[in-house]
Amino acid sequence: MSPIQEDTLFNKPNTCLKITPDRELVVDRAPIPQILPHQVMVHIKATGVCGSDIHLWKDGGIGNLKITEDLIIGHETAGEIVGIGSDVVQGFEIGDRVAIEPQTPCGKCFLCTGGHLNLCNDVDFLGMPGMPGRAASIPGSMQRFLVLDPMWVHKIPDNMSFEEGALVEVFSVAYHGIERAGNLELGKPCFIAGMGPIGLATLVLADAAGAYPIVVSDVSQDRLDFAKELIPSIKTYQIQTDKDVKENANNIRSIFGNDEYEMPSAVLECTGVHSSINTCCYVVRRKGALTILGVSGKNEIDNFPFMTISFGEVDVKFVNRYRDSWPPVINLIASGKVDVKKFVTHKFSLEQANKALETVRNPKIPSIKVMVSDALDSSNL
Repeated sequence: MSPIQEDTLFNKPNTCLKITPDRELVVDRAPIPQILPHQVMVHIKATGVCGSDIHLWKDGGIGNLKITEDLIIGHETAGEIVGIGSDVVQGFEIGDRVAIEPQTPCGKCFLCTGGHLNLCNDVDFLGMPGMPGRAASIPGSMQRFLVLDPMWVHKIPDNMSFEEGALVEVFSVAYHGIERAGNLELGKPCFIAGMGPIGLATLVLADAAGAYPIVVSDVSQDRLDFAKELIPSIKTYQIQTDKDVKENANNIRSIFGNDEYEMPSAVLECTGVHSSINTCCYVVRRKGALTILGVSGKNEIDNFPFMTISFGEVDVKFVNRYRDSWPPVINLIASGKVDVKKFVTHKFSLEQANKALETVRNPKIPSIKVMVSDALDSSNL
C-alpha cells in the first residue's frame, strides 16, 4: 500500500529547530513528513528542552553519536493526532491528545523480547544522531508535524496540559530510577543528590512513595529553594565546593542522625558528576543501595571509593532511560497525586525555539524546565 501524502492537508509550514554539523541553531522549515499506513501524525504542541539537547548543540554530539547532518532535536513531547494511517488499529481518533515515548527499540533482540526495551542496542531515539555505521539521524519533536508508530503514542486526558504531557518523559526517568532502586519504603529515609529536572522529579515521586525523611543536595541554593517549595517537608544541603567528598558526606549524614541505622539505605544520584557520585558512596547506609540516574560525560569515574562500598555490601545500580512507564506516570499526573505544573518556568513559541535553548544555557537565567510550544489550533492546520 502506498504511503498517504499529507502535504495538501495542512496549510501551515513545518517549522522546526535544527542543529547543524557546525553547531549552529537554525529555525527552519522541514518537509511535512509522510504517514505510512502503520503510522500516526502528531501536531507537536509542547517539547521540553533537555540537557542532552544542549550537549548536542555545544558538543556536536553525545558520546559516539555525532551530528554529521542537520538534526531536528527534541524528545520530551506531547501533541494532538492530526493524521492516521490506514492500517492503524489501536483505536486512535483525530484530535486525540497524546504524550510520546521517544524510543523505538527493534523488538527482536533478546533484550527486547525479555522486556528490557530500554537496553536495546538497535533503538531509534527522537532527536538523536544515528548510530555509527547504522541508521540515519532520527528527526526530533521540535517541529510542527511528526509521524510515529502508534505503539509509542499514549493518550492523555483532557485535564492534563500538553506541557504536563511532555513532562511525562522526565518523570519516566525518575519513575524507572525508583523502580530500579527497589528500596524506597514508607517512613524510611532517602537521600537525593542533584536538583535539576530529573532530581526534582525523583524527589516528587519519592515523596509520593512515602519516603521520609528526605534530604536533597545541590550546589545551587536556588535549586534547593525550588525543591523546598515543591516538597516543604524535605531537608536541604548545599554542597560546599571547598570541602572534599567525605566532608560533604559527613555533613549530609549528620542531618539524618548519629547512628548508622538512621542513615539512608535509598540513595539516588541525579547528576552524573563524579564528585557527587563519590559523595553518595559515603552517604549511603551499609547494606543499602546507590542508584545512579545521572548521565556522566566520562566513561570512567575518578576516585571511586571501591572499598567503602565493598565493605558495606552496598548495591550500585544504574538507570538507562525507562520502560513501561508512560501509563503509570500519566495516571500519577492526571490524578493529581503528583503536581508537575511548577516545573515549567519558561515558554517559547516554535518560531523562537532557538531562544529556548539559549535560555537553558544562560546561567544568569534560573530555569527548571523550558518549553517550546506551538499555539496553533490543530483544527486550523
